Amino acid sequence: MARRVLALGLFVACLIPAQEDVAFRSDVSMVHVDTEVLSKDGRIVRGLSQKDFRVFDEGREQKLVSISSEDQPLDLILLFDVSASMRPNIQKVAEAARHAAAQLRKGDRVAIMCFNLTITVSTPFVEDMDAVASGVEGVLRLRFGGGTAIRGAVNAAARRFIGEAKSGRRRAILVITDDVGMPANEMTVVRNLWEADAAVSALIVASKGPKPVKNGTVGPLAEKSGGDTVKSGDPGAAFIAMIQRIRSRYSLYYSTPEGQPGTFHSIRVELGPEARAQNPAAKLSARRSYQLSR
Repeated sequence: MARRVLALGLFVACLIPAQEDVAFRSDVSMVHVDTEVLSKDGRIVRGLSQKDFRVFDEGREQKLVSISSEDQPLDLILLFDVSASMRPNIQKVAEAARHAAAQLRKGDRVAIMCFNLTITVSTPFVEDMDAVASGVEGVLRLRFGGGTAIRGAVNAAARRFIGEAKSGRRRAILVITDDVGMPANEMTVVRNLWEADAAVSALIVASKGPKPVKNGTVGPLAEKSGGDTVKSGDPGAAFIAMIQRIRSRYSLYYSTPEGQPGTFHSIRVELGPEARAQNPAAKLSARRSYQLSR
């Protein structure tokens, strides 16, 4: 489901700072909101605490139960565009792969998927970061060519997460593409991302092929799932930076409000007054909705 339902036992307890005196019930379900905070100049805003955020569900402010950041394990799908125009860009990403993998932490898992008009799984979820780096380098051994089914590939990654057992891991999809893609039903993909509780980040690189579509193919998916989009002419450096950004996001949790099962609830995240005063032009990215359990 688009929200992460957690049995509140030892796992969630370990996410709460020791000074917080909060009572938990094991039968309470939780909504998880993955949130990125960037300063006006694009730097990651670190060190925020529970009191620094306000979360609204269907317009009603919710009491945050817990918050975690870089200490929480991550499940990441790297989604590589292997259409004809992408080989030089993937070469630069592969050269940076070992440095990028070093940004991840013990307990993180990474899978690699590739797409043009078809979608393949190159590497299943692994915790061995050397294997991840080798897997990224191995993408270059694939045959590049064909068109680009970006939204279909993102949808496949979301469905893969939906098929995974629930865990306490944050979920993210990082797409490396030139954003020259074929159209597909946007809201179908977005709703699957909400159900998967996965944020999409996109690294859009320069292409000598056709121009990207006017409003972007992957950008709306990133925006509505709570991820972000970066355009760069230096794919290697940008790949490392994107991994750092994904790894530094905040996970916010609040008790699931009552509602009709199967319906979607809207979410809005803001900084609290003090945090906003300290970061007046900060940009927050968080998913916009989730689905109540059927």
